[in-house]
Amino acid sequence: MIAIVTDSNAQLPAELVERFSVAVVPLTVTVDGIHYAEGVDLDADGFYAFFEGGAAPKVSTSQPSPGRFVDAYVRSAERGATEILSIHIGSAVSGTLNSARIATGSSPVPVRLVDTGTASFGVACCVWEAAEMLAGGASIDEAAEVAAALGARVGNVFTVRALDLARSGGRLGVEVGDEGSAIPVLSLVDGEIVPVGQAWDVDEAARVMADYVTLGGESLKVAIGIADRGAAPFWTALERLLQEADQVRDLVRYRIGPSVGAHTGPGTAGAFFYSSP
Repeated sequence: MIAIVTDSNAQLPAELVERFSVAVVPLTVTVDGIHYAEGVDLDADGFYAFFEGGAAPKVSTSQPSPGRFVDAYVRSAERGATEILSIHIGSAVSGTLNSARIATGSSPVPVRLVDTGTASFGVACCVWEAAEMLAGGASIDEAAEVAAALGARVGNVFTVRALDLARSGGRLGVEVGDEGSAIPVLSLVDGEIVPVGQAWDVDEAARVMADYVTLGGESLKVAIGIADRGAAPFWTALERLLQEADQVRDLVRYRIGPSVGAHTGPGTAGAFFYSSP
């Protein structure tokens, strides 16, 4: 049996965790000096509560310890795994993969590591496709190769309310969002956040995002994510449009959790997507 392990930055929803029995290793999120294990001590609702009333908490993230990966590998082996496919956030943006690499020396079964080169639900897309392949009888090497290649072609589109927080990461230009009350629609492309359109209300923004997604090809797998209740109208409007799109064959919802929300803030909504045979 081949088990899959990933990290919490993937934002993998319970639906996919349960469908493929994925083990998720939590990143550490620090809020005002207090450390939390993402998804264990702090979920999305708890994280965004720190921003209520206009508060601006000091937030940072750090990779899991090697010991957390060892625990995940041991538990997978105890459940019968003879090999482990460990798929993670890109090594260029996090030390998570290095922690996993150190942990492989203490794993009771062989571990194949995958550097996806991406982050957030882009990692989940790599997990999703690898899991589908394994379920269809692929070898661990075949699934690993597909997961590694997919990270470079996963598309994304989103809108953020906390533009200052997004700018602080250095990937969003200072001029984006200067159009008065317009809602900027953005995409992370080659490490830079670029505008792909703008809108004046939620429905129009959802339409811009849906059009961007459906340009991504045929037989699309799509995940729609929101940060908090303030972004829920985007979730509903975008889901309705994508459910009507002939190009979309699989659609899931997810929450934008603490390790991603630390860089985008409350009010964020968007989608990841890729074409799959």
